[in-house]
Amino acid sequence: MQSAKQNFRVQLFITILSVVLFAAKMVAYYFTHSLAILTDAMESIVNVIAGFIGLYALFIAAKPKDIEHPYGHGKAEFVSAAVEGTLIVAAGVLIIYETVTTFFHHEPIQQLDTGIWLVAITAVINYVAGYFCISIGKKNRSLALQASGKHLQVDTYSTLAIIIGLVVMLFSKLYWLDKVIALLVSIIILYNGYKIIRASLAGIMDEADMDLLKRLIHLLNKNRRQNWVDLHNLRVIKYGSLLHVDCHLTVPWYLNIHEAHLEIDALSELIKNEFADSIELFVHTDGCLDFSCGICIKQDCAVRKSPLQQQLEWTLENVISNQKHQIK
Repeated sequence: MQSAKQNFRVQLFITILSVVLFAAKMVAYYFTHSLAILTDAMESIVNVIAGFIGLYALFIAAKPKDIEHPYGHGKAEFVSAAVEGTLIVAAGVLIIYETVTTFFHHEPIQQLDTGIWLVAITAVINYVAGYFCISIGKKNRSLALQASGKHLQVDTYSTLAIIIGLVVMLFSKLYWLDKVIALLVSIIILYNGYKIIRASLAGIMDEADMDLLKRLIHLLNKNRRQNWVDLHNLRVIKYGSLLHVDCHLTVPWYLNIHEAHLEIDALSELIKNEFADSIELFVHTDGCLDFSCGICIKQDCAVRKSPLQQQLEWTLENVISNQKHQIK
């Protein structure tokens, strides 16, 4: 819950900042009448709208579990990211439209030096805010915060491209570059909007996070206990900042319920120490069978039927399988 509250505070700060930066870019456009700067300002409108949507989504996601939502409200973050990605794509399309229409209605560009300074300041602030937002988002596994941070940094890159173009125009007087820059930036915006939508849909559809699974499997291999004979049917589902992990853990068949539960506690503590407290872990324990002896690394087993043949390293392929492992 603490991470959810932190996510909300960060998003609130980003939303307020987006309003200020949008105002600064509109002032720059007022001075210059540059289509490229207007393009940048239009993208900032999306930042503002998406910021408020993300704020509401994080407010919902921070709510505790209830009878109707036994897994919490974290999925709201995925919906927020999908809406933000859609708005980014819409901004890209609108920028292309504005660029095409200006071919027929030209307005002279002026005071580029003033515009460059104003836009440069917003670029620096955007990048720092985006980096901070992504860092907190990764720490708390908040897709909404990461989407906002990436959007801010994409805004920075597009702003830098615009600044370079404005500088070239300032010295070369090639004002037709204004439209070219606007078109290029719109393509970048469309691509990044698509990526955010793709990531959010993956979360909504419970698509497996392979990088997260590999990181978890590496952790388990590195800290494997002798009583952890085997591990299979491992699954991880994201609910916003909450990770729901379930698996089947094979332990020696002669352990009593209390002893088996101690092994589950050790597994749970290991995962929580690595991935923070926002973990929900469900472990089904299986007793080992005769064929398990071939992969069992327990050295003081008094009922072993056959010697260790091979220490089986858990991999992505064999751990997500629903079958107990054995040497064939």
